[in-house]
Amino acid sequence: MNAKLNKSHYGYLFIAPFFISFGIFGLIPILYTLYLSFMKWDGFSDPVYVGFANYSRLLHDSFFYQTIGNTLIIWIMSIIPQLVLALVLALILNEKFIRGKHFFRAIYFFPHIVTPVTLAVLFFLMFDWQTGTVNKILMSIGMVEDPINWFNSPMWSRIIVATVICWQYFGFNMIVFIAGLQSVPNEVFEAAEVDGATKWQTITRITLPMLRPVFLFTFITSVIGGLQLFDSALMLGDGPGNTTRTMVMYLYQTAFKTFDYSYGAAVAYGIFIVVMIFTAFTARLTMKKE
Repeated sequence: MNAKLNKSHYGYLFIAPFFISFGIFGLIPILYTLYLSFMKWDGFSDPVYVGFANYSRLLHDSFFYQTIGNTLIIWIMSIIPQLVLALVLALILNEKFIRGKHFFRAIYFFPHIVTPVTLAVLFFLMFDWQTGTVNKILMSIGMVEDPINWFNSPMWSRIIVATVICWQYFGFNMIVFIAGLQSVPNEVFEAAEVDGATKWQTITRITLPMLRPVFLFTFITSVIGGLQLFDSALMLGDGPGNTTRTMVMYLYQTAFKTFDYSYGAAVAYGIFIVVMIFTAFTARLTMKKE
């Protein structure tokens, strides 16, 4: 009995490295950020306790509300084509008669392993109004006469940022959809074929309803990731009138450019609350529909 009890303790040794590293690099910074949010600190002088002053300032901060709107707009512009493209490609590449589907899966997944900064720089060079490839192609085929300053337009700036996000994550969602499709029993499709169901009827009445848990997973993860958008938007700039400044960009600029670390900590917890609200709302809405 004692030998078995002693052996069971080895399990704690295997999980200890994770909890130790999480406590040092995760939990302690989270708690210290909470502590700073009640202080006034610029990184040089001693912290001074100010209570809820930073949160009161956050509630009346119009720039923070603007960044929430910017983030939501960019997320919506990216998530719709992202999920549609991922689902269509998953349905195509899941067919048995498609040759080289493993190769195409790897190709479409490749942008996901490229860093967001690299993709943002690539798109920035493509859409540069002086030397960008897009302007050169449009001018060579006669669609435009003069170069277009894409990043001087609020709408085009948001579209470009949303395109970068879509390009990076559609391959990952495609793999998730393929995994969901492969989990559907073949007997269901065989029975539908015997009953004379068309391909469109099979997709709309069997495939999509059975993919509801997968849709829930991809949508919630997209909400969480989309509302924390930072790398791509930072490399592409704020846009005219700060139309592409996201919540995390505002946190970065507040804490590490103006050295207002205490208010930046409050902004961080404000972002956390916003993400939690939209995630809970999305999950609740999806569960009601189901």
